[in-house]
Amino acid sequence: MRRKLVRSTIVLALAGLFAAAGAYALTLEIGKTVVSATAGVTPHGLRSHGDTPVKVSSVVRVKSKDGSQPPILREITFIFDKHGSVDTDGLPKCTLAKLGGTTPDVARKRCAGAIVGEGVGRAEVRLPGKAPTEISSPLTLFNAPPSGGRPTVIAHAYETVPAPKTLLVPIVIERIRHGRYGFQVHIQVPEIAEGYGAATLAKATVGRTWKRGGKTVGYTGAHCDGGRLQVHGTLNFADGGFFQGTLTSPCHVLG
Repeated sequence: MRRKLVRSTIVLALAGLFAAAGAYALTLEIGKTVVSATAGVTPHGLRSHGDTPVKVSSVVRVKSKDGSQPPILREITFIFDKHGSVDTDGLPKCTLAKLGGTTPDVARKRCAGAIVGEGVGRAEVRLPGKAPTEISSPLTLFNAPPSGGRPTVIAHAYETVPAPKTLLVPIVIERIRHGRYGFQVHIQVPEIAEGYGAATLAKATVGRTWKRGGKTVGYTGAHCDGGRLQVHGTLNFADGGFFQGTLTSPCHVLG
């Protein structure tokens, strides 16, 4: 484990960050496993004080250099820039009971007003005695009832191999005080295809606006300080692999 962590840190230092459509990206390697990620916040023009509604987008890819199945992803932790906010006042809520057993289309119709993010997830499945196959599902994030006063969301996905099944993951948004960071989410990745599936892509955009008291407000908001907004991610795999890295999205103060 220590050698893998050291290797991950070294590769991160050598990988560098490069501008990509207004976001920044990085690639990390441990042995034959490659993890790449991008993140971005739009719009880039923000106030220096008082949050502007924004959308936060991220893409995480996992692959194996030799064509074998990637390791199974177990946990993801993100910590987000403290120069942001989450506002749920007046936003409809959805529950696990409403989403249980639903397909993506049914879930989105049933709780349309509570949708705060959408994306797509993919996985490679290797069932015994069968050729490898890729499965894909829309990802939907629904605003959910608070937990201990903290905002929560429910992530919804749907798999069809080896049998149809709804995947629901409750996620708590925690306030933290950790240097540049002020929010944390910890995601327990559900078992995919009865344990025979390994996640290869998670792509999502979070953020929506609505009217409150005649004013447009946003689920996610931010202001610009220091010309950047940051997110730090940690991925833990079933084989003991441990990846972490920091992504930065540029911003500028509106004149």
